[in-house]
Amino acid sequence: MDSSKIKEKIGRFRILVIGRANAGETTILQRVCNTRENPEIYNSAGEKIDPTVLMASTERGEHDIENEMVFRNNPGLVFHDSRGFEAGGESESDKMKAFIASRSKESTLKNQLHAIWYCIPMDEASRSFTEGEIKFFSQCDRIQPSLMFD
Repeated sequence: MDSSKIKEKIGRFRILVIGRANAGETTILQRVCNTRENPEIYNSAGEKIDPTVLMASTERGEHDIENEMVFRNNPGLVFHDSRGFEAGGESESDKMKAFIASRSKESTLKNQLHAIWYCIPMDEASRSFTEGEIKFFSQCDRIQPSLMFD
């Protein structure tokens, strides 16, 4: 199958961004998408979320990994953001694993997760893996991604 047919089947490339809080995820995504603008956020029903509502819920500690981040100038990439390993401890790690598992069971390729992007801060104090990161990655082999072509 040539790349244009694969792109047609996928529609948009879906990426889960994980890492520690303040590892520079948004800055990296802006550079990859060649923009300085913040992404537009959509809920799982595809409805655009008002940034002020999103900011208020984030300040209360609420976060939905199902929300889609899309940069206007690069709508072919869809990013899902985890809160960071230390943000929710084990419960956040469980949410990430459940998200990965549920996306791997999606029947259509466009709704599956296509990549996981792990961001690591590069300052000396943060270079080593935390216990939560080691545990998360050691359990990743239990999640079997599937590829389905319609």
